[in-house]
Amino acid sequence: MSDTRRRVKVYTLNEDRQWDDRGTGHVSSTYVERLKGMSLLVRAESDGSLLLESKINPNTAYQKQQDTLIVWSEAENYDLALSFQEKAGCDEIWEKICQVQGKDPSVEVTQDLIESEEEHIEEMPETSPLIDLPTCELNKLEEIADLVTSVLSSPIRREKLALALENEGYIKKLLQLFQVCENLENTEGLHHLYEIIRGILFLNKATLFEVMFSDECIMDVVGCLEYDPSLAQPKRHREFLTKTAKFKEVIPITDSELRQKIHQTYRVQYIQDIILPTPSVFEENFLSTLTSFIFFNKVEIVSMLQEDEKFLSEVFAQLTDEATDDDKRCELVNFFKEFCAFSQTLQPQNRDAFFKTLAKLGILPALEIVMGMDDLQVRSAATDIFSYLVEFSPSMVREFVMQEAQQSDDDILLINVVIEQMICDTDPELGGAVQLMGLLRTLIDPENMLATANKTEKSEFLNFFYNHCMHVLTAPLLANTSEDKCEKDAVVGSTKSNTICPDNYQTAQLLALILELLTFCVEHHTYHIKNYIMNKDLLRRVLVLMNSKHTFLALCALRFMRRIIGLKDEFYNRYITKGNLFEPVINALLDNGTRYNLLNSAVIELFEFIRVEDIKSLIAHIVENFYNALESIEYVQTFKGLKTKYEQEKDRQNQKLNSVPSILRSNRFRRDARALEEDEEMWFNEDEEEEGEAVVPPVEKSKQEDDFPDSYEKFMETKKASAANGANGANSKSVAAQTSPASSNGSSSKNATLTTAVTAAKVGELVPKLLPSLRAAGQRDETLPLSRGKGSLVGLVDYPDDEDDDEEEETSPRKRPRLGS
Repeated sequence: MSDTRRRVKVYTLNEDRQWDDRGTGHVSSTYVERLKGMSLLVRAESDGSLLLESKINPNTAYQKQQDTLIVWSEAENYDLALSFQEKAGCDEIWEKICQVQGKDPSVEVTQDLIESEEEHIEEMPETSPLIDLPTCELNKLEEIADLVTSVLSSPIRREKLALALENEGYIKKLLQLFQVCENLENTEGLHHLYEIIRGILFLNKATLFEVMFSDECIMDVVGCLEYDPSLAQPKRHREFLTKTAKFKEVIPITDSELRQKIHQTYRVQYIQDIILPTPSVFEENFLSTLTSFIFFNKVEIVSMLQEDEKFLSEVFAQLTDEATDDDKRCELVNFFKEFCAFSQTLQPQNRDAFFKTLAKLGILPALEIVMGMDDLQVRSAATDIFSYLVEFSPSMVREFVMQEAQQSDDDILLINVVIEQMICDTDPELGGAVQLMGLLRTLIDPENMLATANKTEKSEFLNFFYNHCMHVLTAPLLANTSEDKCEKDAVVGSTKSNTICPDNYQTAQLLALILELLTFCVEHHTYHIKNYIMNKDLLRRVLVLMNSKHTFLALCALRFMRRIIGLKDEFYNRYITKGNLFEPVINALLDNGTRYNLLNSAVIELFEFIRVEDIKSLIAHIVENFYNALESIEYVQTFKGLKTKYEQEKDRQNQKLNSVPSILRSNRFRRDARALEEDEEMWFNEDEEEEGEAVVPPVEKSKQEDDFPDSYEKFMETKKASAANGANGANSKSVAAQTSPASSNGSSSKNATLTTAVTAAKVGELVPKLLPSLRAAGQRDETLPLSRGKGSLVGLVDYPDDEDDDEEEETSPRKRPRLGS
């Protein structure tokens, strides 16, 4: 059914006595064979699924509230509500319910009149439809209090008492007696009135609430509830509501109905939260209608304010006006914060309309101004509003900042303002920074980014973020790990090679937050973060933090590296090995000594992951460069396992190399693209795995060597590194071999050396014969991976200072000072 008359929202009351929205659909009343009776069915408007199937039980008490609500209880602790879009639809379904129960549709509550014989005897003759109330006099107050208290345990008698109170205008008479008792200082009477009014509230009837919470009655109701017999002195709730609590109008509200509704909601909320005691397990359902009353009042307030566009426009105008004084601006921001909090009670489609209205009026540019203000309270309220907007629609916020980037400088972009607020949080515990970091993570999370036919939000926004915002986010990290900073803050006589500077707790916490965001980026962004890490040499800077006295910060740095290695991406692996980036991690492990703590476990888990996943390039690098330092760690088998993996891989490579001549003869001239790719990949892998091989800068290769086939080049390099006497061919190249811990452990045998030398000699004889045809092939087919020139695929970014690094590695006097100790 598609007409709006039957359009409803289904609500259920949860354990916290709050209404949960179960969805929007269309209601119908139909006979359901399985339930053997007329039932209410609600089918979702989105997919037609069944949101509600409830048999109209003759014994269930249904309540009709505020013309568009029907509320009832399905079971002991399961309350349901249907909120209709139109009054006509509500009336239609109400008639159906009354028809099934044999009731007059003019009643507001259908009643359960099926009683057992015992209840007949206990209560009253069936002919008496209502409870007879005592006359409303001072000397009858005790009798009235006993009656009200006694009916609470019986649903049927509660219904009858509610009808009697409603029909006779009894509540207003009771409140007149309250004024008399208070004037006479009749304490006993006031105590009875407390019990009576509290009992009437627990009857849980909307029709009675409308009387009690009307302007003329509500303050007297609050007055009755001040005289709790269990208190030595009465509370002064009325004094608080009339004198202490001030109603602030940021812009005068001209609609008297709206003003009345706001006052009423505040006072009823005060009664529920402050005056009434927390209900016991047996009383939980007694105040469900009171919760509903507040809930639907809030919905009405938001709707009325939203419809008054003149009011909202004026609020926005004053909020963004530079002439507005700080106190006024603070009030305006707090109004919006409360307005957004109220909006959470709206149905989803109404909430969408609400936030779209705010966006159209310019909430985001206004927030940008307010979040940059000095007043801490204003900034805090603005952050709360911003969190409502991000939670509602991250895409809306992203779209705004990308449009803004086309017209503004990076410094004043909304996201950069948010990042700066995070960085500059003055709270020692960084409460605001943690909240802002969560919002940033939502904004940069690809999971909630849209991909449509004509635009891809993910690539557009991430390009924007890395170009305009990432430098702001990483600025504190880079500033606190710079060499100048570290040298300045270094402890005199310290043995640490990189003494960490941010040793005050607040800075360390901030860096930990930034690292958490960057770790999230590594997991969820691919090439954007990879380019950024390699261009900025970011991992090296992060690993400086391994020396921090704050273990949580060292662990954050380690977690960042662990996420990178967890991707098993060879580009990252080459970056780590070329930069010797395991050194700070291993130094941290050795400095930690024999202590069995989280840092120790986290470092070992990192190496265990590399071993289990068999990441060959990293295993070779670790064993060749650090095994001497790690050999003594025997309380776990991780490092011995790495050595074993390394040796197994070496043996496999040696066996492969023994069969290279036949490969040269049979397969070299096949122009299969797949084979070429595999050859190139093999070159990349073996480049770093071969024992004792130093990286040769590509520009040093001779022209003659460039013309040689790839496989031969690899073969010759390997022979020179592993064989003592090597092949002295016409085109041999000089390799500065580096002695590794692995070679000192006697991993190669004499027999293997002899065999490889003989094989190398045979290949050396083949080369002059093959050379002319190989050169011709190289000239004919430019796709062959013959040269390793500057333009070849060695990584995502160029490292112009690679050659210098290599030279430094050879000559540096402090090569791994702590690993050798």
